[in-house]
Amino acid sequence: MPNVSVFDKNGKKVSDLAVADGIFGIEPNTSAMHIVVVNYLANQRQGTQSTLTRSEVSGGGKKPWRQKDTGRARQGSTRAPQWYHGGIAHGPKPRSYGFSINKKVRRLAMKSALSSKVAADEMIVLDSFELEAIKTKEVVNVLSALETGKKTLIVLPEKNDIIYRSARNIAGVKVTLVNTLNVYDILNCNSMVVLKDAVAKIEEVYA
Repeated sequence: MPNVSVFDKNGKKVSDLAVADGIFGIEPNTSAMHIVVVNYLANQRQGTQSTLTRSEVSGGGKKPWRQKDTGRARQGSTRAPQWYHGGIAHGPKPRSYGFSINKKVRRLAMKSALSSKVAADEMIVLDSFELEAIKTKEVVNVLSALETGKKTLIVLPEKNDIIYRSARNIAGVKVTLVNTLNVYDILNCNSMVVLKDAVAKIEEVYA
C-alpha cells in the first residue's frame, strides 16, 4: 500500500498514512481519463447556439425575377443561402453535446487520476482544517506553509461554508467535496490538498 505524508496547518509532517492500493496505487489509464475529461467538458456546453434557416429569415416571399429570358440564373427567393441576408445552410441549432459513459470507465478514470497525483507527489493530506471565522488570509497562510502549486484543489469530507467562503477569492484555488469530486478538477490542479477524513471517505466510496 502506498504511503502519503500527513501535514498540519503549519506545514509540518505529523505522520504517514497508508492509502488503499486499489484506489491510490493503480497504473493510471490515460485513455479512461481522457474520455471522462472530454465528457465533462462536453456536458458543460450549453448548446444554445442557433442560426436562421431560409424558412426563418424574414422576407423573400416574392420571386426576384421571372424564370426565363433574363440571362441570369433562376432564383426563387432572396432568402436562399447564396443571397446577402439569406438563411444559413447547415448552421448550428440548439442541441445537447453530452454523452454517457459506462460506470466502470468513470470509476477507473477517478482511480487513475487519484493514483497519478500520488505518484507525482502532488497530493497533500492535511490532518485537520478548522477556521473559527471567514479569514482568507488564514487559508493563504496554510497553502503557503504546505507549498502548494499555482492551481490548488482543496477536498473536504463535508460541506464547510467558512472554508469555502474563505478560499473562494483566492486565484487558482477551488474547494470541492468528496461527493462532487471529478477527474477534470483533479487533473487540472498542480496540488491537491485532501483532508484526512476526506481520504477515508474517498476509500469508502470507491472501495
